[in-house]
Amino acid sequence: MYLYHGSQFIIKKPVYHAGKPYNDYGYGFYCTENADVAAEWSVTPEHNGYVNKYEIDEQKMSILDLSGYTVMAWLAILLENRTFEENTALAREAKRYILKEFLVEYESYDLIKGYRADDSYFSFAQDFLNGRISYEQLSKAMKLGKLGQQVVIKSSTAFEKIRWIDASEAKRENWLAQKEERDRSARIDYSRLRMEHYQKGSLYVTKFLDEEITKDDARL
Repeated sequence: MYLYHGSQFIIKKPVYHAGKPYNDYGYGFYCTENADVAAEWSVTPEHNGYVNKYEIDEQKMSILDLSGYTVMAWLAILLENRTFEENTALAREAKRYILKEFLVEYESYDLIKGYRADDSYFSFAQDFLNGRISYEQLSKAMKLGKLGQQVVIKSSTAFEKIRWIDASEAKRENWLAQKEERDRSARIDYSRLRMEHYQKGSLYVTKFLDEEITKDDARL
């Protein structure tokens, strides 16, 4: 498997358990299989970036692929690691329930594949937690912007096996506009999605709580 990491730096040897603990999946080295997406991640309005390329033998790794789960599993992991606004009783109870019923064991895996919660995707999750959108709308929203999946290097074993190949410079004049357009497009499409008419039977977070919906529910 070839992986790419967008950064302000050339990183020849990723460090286990470095970085911030409150990223999407906790501690880990966050990569993508798409070099163009990594280039977008690497640049800022002020600085160029680097696309670091790596190789890892995934055949020898334990992999948690969240595409095999409902979006609720991704949301539960996100709730455990990221900081959400919990200004209402509904949001607080929703967080407690989702963590209890939908959190999958993820820390013991070598690699995790799953959605990347950029600012747009994070706001979608926040809206669901506060009852503003339904589960069906959240599932549609996660496909907006075509961000694809990220691959997170989690275990010390995986950090020992990842091998740096090279790095190429990503110039902000080439990639910043594309990065901003991807986010803008996702937000515009999401605004339209939020304006959809109410559908009877939609699974809002209140229904999850009232009916005690679990991961085995056929509606998910």
